[in-house]
Amino acid sequence: MRRAVLARELKSIALGSSICLGLGYIAGHALLGLCAALAWFLFRQLKELSRLRHWLLATEQAVPESDGAWDDVFRDIYLLRRNERRARDNLLSIIDRARSSVSALDEAVALIDNQGNLEWWNPAAETLLGFRPEDRGQPVINLVRAPSFIRYFKQNTYDEDLKVASQRHAGRQLQFEITQFGDNDRLMIVYDITRLHNLEQMRKDFVANVSHELRTPLTVLSGYLETLLDQPEGIEPRWLRALGQMSQQATRMNNLVNDLLLLSRLENQPEDREPSTVSVPKLLKQIHQDALALAAPKQQTVTLECEPGLCLLGIENDLRSAFSNLVTNAVKYTPNAGIIAVRWWSDSKGAYFSVSDNGLGIDEIHLSRLTERFYRADAARSTATGGTGLGLAIVKHVLMQHKATLDIHSEIGRGSRFTCSFMPSHIERELES
Repeated sequence: MRRAVLARELKSIALGSSICLGLGYIAGHALLGLCAALAWFLFRQLKELSRLRHWLLATEQAVPESDGAWDDVFRDIYLLRRNERRARDNLLSIIDRARSSVSALDEAVALIDNQGNLEWWNPAAETLLGFRPEDRGQPVINLVRAPSFIRYFKQNTYDEDLKVASQRHAGRQLQFEITQFGDNDRLMIVYDITRLHNLEQMRKDFVANVSHELRTPLTVLSGYLETLLDQPEGIEPRWLRALGQMSQQATRMNNLVNDLLLLSRLENQPEDREPSTVSVPKLLKQIHQDALALAAPKQQTVTLECEPGLCLLGIENDLRSAFSNLVTNAVKYTPNAGIIAVRWWSDSKGAYFSVSDNGLGIDEIHLSRLTERFYRADAARSTATGGTGLGLAIVKHVLMQHKATLDIHSEIGRGSRFTCSFMPSHIERELES
């Protein structure tokens, strides 16, 4: 059909040009006649262009009537405008429905541009975070001023969420989740997790209180047992073995209570603690000395390889607990005359702490569950060494607080290697004096 219209248009131009050329030839000015035909054709095109411009600028106006190719142009533009209007109305309807849905959520939702400024938020954000209409365009870190949130927002990697106490409502706990999209724009969702936090806190308090209450009677029992075993002369021989087993089990219970209290302390520490620069080489030298004393009766070799000046941004006491647990476990579960290698180094992807041994190794089916509380790959061996089943749970908890990961590699008969990986953002360099 378009070809037919184009053919008619060409025929019309050819016919008009022929007539003008013929009249000009009769009058003795053929070229003038051809020029008149071209001028008429140009005038007509300019007139139609003018009509098109006025029609496009008009908000409401019927499609102009024309003939030839221009009629198709008007109608095609009309169809394009109609389809575009329908698509726009449909898109606006979807946006309105999405905004209405988001506005009905109990969770706070906020859109943040690539400069870190607030663009839009739902009513729940006003309730949970205190956003006001005049805050539009303001940096979000000026409105949510918790130090842990500022660090979380600036790191630009949001693989994990952030739990922090509300600064607007005392006693409330909030969970922040941020997703990046587009040109580094961000969608922030904030949940009120106060109820879940309180339930979890009740569990932690129960464990801590029971552990604390057990500590005193266990100390008394251990003290009396130690006194009796120190003076075996007045005790019948058949009771000495029983007293020795009682003392051993009391020691195990004491170790268990101490680990439970340590884990409870780690769990109850606030999320927004300010980290400090920890001299890991200095810390590992102390742990290495303790490991050498523990390994001496088993004639084990404990080596230490440290990258000088490589420090971490973190909590020193917690890191000491994690590193010491890994080294102590290696000494406990490595046979006599075994070798334990402790290493601390870095590369472009981060910093690493590893403990390797040439012990019995762990079956692969146990590796994924080793960090669970009270899980033992070999219950008999753990009991013999006085293990509580909480050491790796403590390590995992400390690493989670430092945004680090634990990788476990082990083969039966070849030993094990535990590696802690820290992000580059947590690395500090010690200045040389």
